[in-house]
Amino acid sequence: MKDPKTPIVEVVRRTPHPLYKKLMKRSKRFKVDSSNFELSMGQRVRIEETRPLSKDKYFKISGLVLQKGKGVKKNDTA
Repeated sequence: MKDPKTPIVEVVRRTPHPLYKKLMKRSKRFKVDSSNFELSMGQRVRIEETRPLSKDKYFKISGLVLQKGKGVKKNDTA
């Protein structure tokens, strides 16, 4: 990561093609402010729009998203 306070978050969405209706991936990258969070590559985060923080930064991280079902197993006590 070049600047630890400015990670780049990629938002991926799936939309149908206008004519063929096949689902396509569309992505957009945002520079965000993460002054309150320690992040590592591949983490999922929630972002929200703010006032302009710099020339390209208009978003900040509002929280981390925990993925259900990955890495956490339920204990069977029955």
